[in-house]
Amino acid sequence: MFSENEIATMVEIKEIQAATATAKERFINEEVSLLDISDHDFLSLIMLTPAVGVALANGSISLFEELALNKMARKMSKGGYFMKMDPVAHAMKFFIKNFTKWEPIFFNVIEVCMDSTIDRKSLGKMKVADLGDPIKDFAHDLMSVPYIFVRFLSTMVLNDESDIVEYRSISKIEFEKIMDIGAKLRINEVPVFKSFCSTFEVK
Repeated sequence: MFSENEIATMVEIKEIQAATATAKERFINEEVSLLDISDHDFLSLIMLTPAVGVALANGSISLFEELALNKMARKMSKGGYFMKMDPVAHAMKFFIKNFTKWEPIFFNVIEVCMDSTIDRKSLGKMKVADLGDPIKDFAHDLMSVPYIFVRFLSTMVLNDESDIVEYRSISKIEFEKIMDIGAKLRINEVPVFKSFCSTFEVK
């Protein structure tokens, strides 16, 4: 997951700032008119889209998933909200209620973020390891990709990115959602994304 400083850096990029501001204006006008949220915190909300999508894949969000999403929100938000309501966590409640509508809009912003920070052509040409163990292969593959791409991958799991290199047991519908996210972000053919997907055990 992204840190507060990484979100702050990205939102200063002209293309990302413009896409974020446009999505924020639409969200406020169409979803929650009294929402008071900065561009930084709204981009943080947008970056939760993959995790929220996976959490909702089974139809509802469990208590564990809700706590994990709130932790992710607080990690990215501007700071100073530990004694009061976090604006990202607050906005997320409205986002979840109308996820189907906002998912494609928010994914468009994430695409802008990726296009502005990653060389997609080079990423697609990177070779992956072949050590005979999906976890070892993925761990080696992460050493050769841009740091920022690892952050984008980490938005698809509900825990710290330090734990991204491990086997995970997930449902078939959750795995299908991760594949769907990969397609929407145009990374489904990226070798390292395929390596990442091979670490999941589908129940």
